[in-house]
Amino acid sequence: MSGLIRSFEPVISDSARVLILGSMPGIKSLNEEQYYAHPQNAFWRIMSALLNINPHAPYPEKLVHLKSSGIALWDVLQTCQRDGSLDSSIVTETETENDFKTLFQNYPKIRHVFFNGAKAEASFKRHTLAKVKNFDIEYLRLPSTSPAHAGMSFEAKLNAWRVVLDSATITKEETKSIFAEPFQTYIPPLQSQH
Repeated sequence: MSGLIRSFEPVISDSARVLILGSMPGIKSLNEEQYYAHPQNAFWRIMSALLNINPHAPYPEKLVHLKSSGIALWDVLQTCQRDGSLDSSIVTETETENDFKTLFQNYPKIRHVFFNGAKAEASFKRHTLAKVKNFDIEYLRLPSTSPAHAGMSFEAKLNAWRVVLDSATITKEETKSIFAEPFQTYIPPLQSQH
């Protein structure tokens, strides 16, 4: 078993309205000190399509585009033990969470949290939800952008992730009509069988 690994600081600005949460950066991301650095991870490809970013832009430029669009990035876990990069390899007993109570206090415009996959959502519910229940924030799990989540096409993932862009631009009142339940999971529409 390897030692503890540690996530990054958040990518955030005072104008953040949306927070995207992963679980813990993979080996490639940790080595390059960049969120979603694995070339097969669809995250930057999706953000490039949604925000009209050059997919080949340097990492710092991509972060500027995210922040200027009101989108922040972080991970649920601050530290954990994990062999390899798969979420399923995270040793649950070693998980420690990031300080979301302080983050939400310092960035009060955040109204939407999107989980990049099931592990991020499960860890947030286990470690954090009770500590932040007094904040007026809506939560939604989106399909993982990880290459390990290959059961969904890129187009279907992109369609699911469009809610991030919509949420970065809508008002608090409009949010109430979109999010009926405090926790939701995106369910893709059925494809016709023609």
